[in-house]
Amino acid sequence: MAKILVVDDEQAIRKTLKEILEYEKHSVDLAKDGFEAVEKAKKNQYDLVLLDIKMPKMDGIEVLEELQKINPELPVVIITGHGTVDTAVEALKKGAYDFLEKPLDLNRLLVAVRNALEKKDLVKETKRLRRKIRKTYELIGESEAIRQVKEIIDRVAPTDARVLIIGENGTGKEIVARMLHEKSKRAEGPFVEVNCAAIPSELIESELFGHEKGAFTSAYKSRKGKFELANGGTIFLDEIGDMSLAAQAKVLRVLEEQKLSPVGSNKEVKIDVRVIAATNKNLKEEIKKGNFREDLYHRLSVIIIEMPTLNERVEDIPLLVDYFLKLSAEEYNMPVKSITDDAVKELQKIHWTGNIRELKNVVERLVILGGNPISAQDVLQYAKPLSRINFDKNSSQAD
Repeated sequence: MAKILVVDDEQAIRKTLKEILEYEKHSVDLAKDGFEAVEKAKKNQYDLVLLDIKMPKMDGIEVLEELQKINPELPVVIITGHGTVDTAVEALKKGAYDFLEKPLDLNRLLVAVRNALEKKDLVKETKRLRRKIRKTYELIGESEAIRQVKEIIDRVAPTDARVLIIGENGTGKEIVARMLHEKSKRAEGPFVEVNCAAIPSELIESELFGHEKGAFTSAYKSRKGKFELANGGTIFLDEIGDMSLAAQAKVLRVLEEQKLSPVGSNKEVKIDVRVIAATNKNLKEEIKKGNFREDLYHRLSVIIIEMPTLNERVEDIPLLVDYFLKLSAEEYNMPVKSITDDAVKELQKIHWTGNIRELKNVVERLVILGGNPISAQDVLQYAKPLSRINFDKNSSQAD
């Protein structure tokens, strides 16, 4: 079932189209002129618009242009009367999907509606697939701290130097790792990510170095490890501070010798891999505690990139908010919302414990729950998780 907006200054046509489309199980809104149509398009997410070309006050071409500003991917089918076919052709050139001539033919109408909706679904699926395979990553921001990080990336990426990225959770360590890979001579090779904190300690060696069939109880067949899969490219060891000491020793050997032995095997596999590691821990403190090997630290930290927290780069928040507003609109297939300057200032006042990741979640919440434009009041109301908001309300009532 699709949500369709019918725009026509003739009440009889609006009524007829509504009956036909509702019989086909679609939800239908009506607008008697262009101004009403534009206002409804701002407040609702339509799948299709049927738009009369000749209307008083604001003609169909003007309405089409306004609709495209609101949602460029919204399919619009033009309805033309006698003598307005040339105008309909002009509308097609300006982005309309199709046109229908009055008096309307029922079969032609239903075919045009079905085709327009199928095209919309195809565009949506294409965007989803593009997002899935998209390889371009960038650091959003123009602050001095981010400028320095970008400069280091540009200088280090073309080399094979090992890089250790340090910083709090949500500061963008993975993005830096992927940028280093994309700007390197290994960009056409694989980029293999390993979250060392998410893999049980008893399986980390198998994940990294592979195993032979029968090496352990559940090893029903031989399997290549992440290092071998990354051959010719880059391996990103995320949260390396959580890796077991036994696995650290094997990683050190791989870095020194550029070869590895799968679990349960005596054979050696030569590899050519660039290693980028990241952690939110203070590895020097972990070394003192005996949790991290000092020799591995020195092998990994040829270049150290320290990611600033969001609280250290609040001047980047307007750019980040704008980026996440567009990203959220794309994700939810809805028009891009605007945000007031006062709302951005409220966001800049927040202490961001989750950094960029937290800001992204908040902007997404504001897109879903806030108005358009998103106001300072929206930020005050929705910046906290809803469970916390409800808890605070309940607390005040209890008081």
